[in-house]
Amino acid sequence: MPTRVYLVRHGATTLSAEDRFAGETDVDLSDSGRAQLRHLADRLVHEPLSTVYASPMRRTLESAGILAEPHGLPVVPVPALREISHGRWETKARREVEALWPEEYARWDSDPYTFAPEGGESGLAVTARALPALIGLVAAQAGRTFLVVSHKATIRLLVSVLIGFDPRFYRDRLDQSPACLNVLDFKDPSHARLTLFNDVSHYERGAPELPTAHLSSWWDGAKI
Repeated sequence: MPTRVYLVRHGATTLSAEDRFAGETDVDLSDSGRAQLRHLADRLVHEPLSTVYASPMRRTLESAGILAEPHGLPVVPVPALREISHGRWETKARREVEALWPEEYARWDSDPYTFAPEGGESGLAVTARALPALIGLVAAQAGRTFLVVSHKATIRLLVSVLIGFDPRFYRDRLDQSPACLNVLDFKDPSHARLTLFNDVSHYERGAPELPTAHLSSWWDGAKI
């Protein structure tokens, strides 16, 4: 029997509407984020979850708690699933970063997978800690269904590696909305299939809104 992983991004936070780097900054969910998660909890109420895991940050722990409550499950923190650190860029708007450290920003913008801002992490470093952690959970929960709450960059990097997508383009080509649902089915710890990606039908009717700024100059300059 395959192992099913419900991989969820935390709900909207108090900084979600701002174009700021807030990876390792420990912010709280907003009221709208909690509402998004309650809708997802209703959607998953009849799913046979064995365990609920989460990054140890406040926004992910609270998100996981909302999703775990209907199942009577505790939330198990997994430190390796935390969000990417942006180092000295944390809490700053993109325009501030571009003005303060233009060369550093340009290098990161062209290759966020192998380059990191001062004091921060590259996408490769995040993958190196998060992927073994997820694979370990899959091995431990073989044949079961479990839920993991993590973060935008961390989830995109995990999905990229698991499905063979070039992770150098994870920021430009993949999105993760607040409280979105992704489903990964594992035949075994080495073989995964992406069954559902970035689904927010539990709280959004009709087609998702067109994205605007996503901390990506490639997207902001694209013609749509």
